[in-house]
Amino acid sequence: MSNNSRITVHSIVLCALLALTAAACGSTDSEVGTEVRTVTVQATEPSPTSVPRLVLPDATSLEPSVLEPSATPEPAAPEPVPAFMPSVVCMNLQTAQNAIQAAGVFYSRSVDASGASRMQVNDSNWIVVAQDPPAGTLIGEGDALLSSVKIGEPNNC
Repeated sequence: MSNNSRITVHSIVLCALLALTAAACGSTDSEVGTEVRTVTVQATEPSPTSVPRLVLPDATSLEPSVLEPSATPEPAAPEPVPAFMPSVVCMNLQTAQNAIQAAGVFYSRSVDASGASRMQVNDSNWIVVAQDPPAGTLIGEGDALLSSVKIGEPNNC
């Protein structure tokens, strides 16, 4: 039985009990007669015709501006502007990334120069030992590749 059917059955039973109580309280006779009836409720799925329908107006009655797409197209995303790669070797990785972003490129990549494939979780604890492409080269998003090692590990800085 669905929750809606249970609520309906409980509501009917409650109303019947309230009616019986009201009838018994308002009675002046010394004897009150009560009749108990068993009601069986069978839950059914709603039919498709019982679902509310949305009725739209006829398209001929609408103004043409409602039917036609707007004449102004959405502005296209701006084309990425290349930037010059700054010299970032011997900077800590976070400072190097900040310098590349200040040049106008917001996405750069970094790798572990030791070959151990460690992830650079705290960029401030790493030092850049090589960069690709070299300083002065035009770069776009994701073109900058910084090779780094943890600060304190052997490096050329």
